[in-house]
Amino acid sequence: MTTTYAALLRGINVGGSRKVPMADLRTLLENLGHEGVRTYLQSGQAVFTSGHGDERSLAAEIAHAIERHFGFGVDVIVRDHAYLKAIADACPFPAAELEAKQLHVTYFSEPVDPDRFAEIDQPAYLPEEFRLGDRALYLYAPNGLGRSKLAEHLSKPRINKGVIATSRNWNTVVKLVEMTGA
Repeated sequence: MTTTYAALLRGINVGGSRKVPMADLRTLLENLGHEGVRTYLQSGQAVFTSGHGDERSLAAEIAHAIERHFGFGVDVIVRDHAYLKAIADACPFPAAELEAKQLHVTYFSEPVDPDRFAEIDQPAYLPEEFRLGDRALYLYAPNGLGRSKLAEHLSKPRINKGVIATSRNWNTVVKLVEMTGA
């Protein structure tokens, strides 16, 4: 039985470093035996089907292949269609009423304990807000991610210690649901 997955690569093709051309990423995934490989944008999303492994083992396999091929490490999170759809469906913010640049999902490699965010004085950041989901964090940043003080605080190493965290805007969240569902 095959499953359709999305691989989310963290921190590639940003600022001219850690370049991973999408054509090379597609070839790399095909060489690992995955099928139906497609990429989305240049910021590190690939969709593929696989009949072997699970999310964790596939992420490790892809990360290892990227390091071997490109010569640098990249954090990878792999999620299947059911998970991606459930995350989109569970959005606690009115996604249909917001601009995509205002809503983001940070995907985590592992479940995160809400206590890790307890120190954050959420009212101090209003109108920005965040909510936790299943291995995910939803962020509403009305002025965009680049201007978000809350996003800056949420990305601190002590907050994300021990987990891989990678964020996507709402357009990408929706597109990955669509691509993995096809």
